[in-house]
Amino acid sequence: MGRIYIIAADVVVAVHFGWILFLIGGAWIGRRVRWVMWTHLAALGYSVLLQAFQWVCPLTYLELWLWNRTPAGSYSGSFIAHYLEKLIYMDIPRALVFALTGIVIGTSAVVYYNAMRKAPAALDRNG
Repeated sequence: MGRIYIIAADVVVAVHFGWILFLIGGAWIGRRVRWVMWTHLAALGYSVLLQAFQWVCPLTYLELWLWNRTPAGSYSGSFIAHYLEKLIYMDIPRALVFALTGIVIGTSAVVYYNAMRKAPAALDRNG
């Protein structure tokens, strides 16, 4: 039974990493697909709330809950999840994380602005 929790925790780590990649680069898809744009904007807003109020991402809680149900009660997952966790949970100052979030939001705003200015109808064809 413990192996199921290990696999599930690995999946949550991969989803968490995918979520971060979506936050960083979602505007490049969102500039062409309207529902992705709105999902991306909501995700960026949610990430700002998490940081502003120092909340912990629900995926982190889920991952910890799953790891605590493994036989060892701690990390013993796959090689890939181990290194993804190092990327997800980097030990960097909170102010730097907030600044990087601002850069991602600013870059996304520029991408969305240029996409709407050049071809506003293009957003409608896919969403």
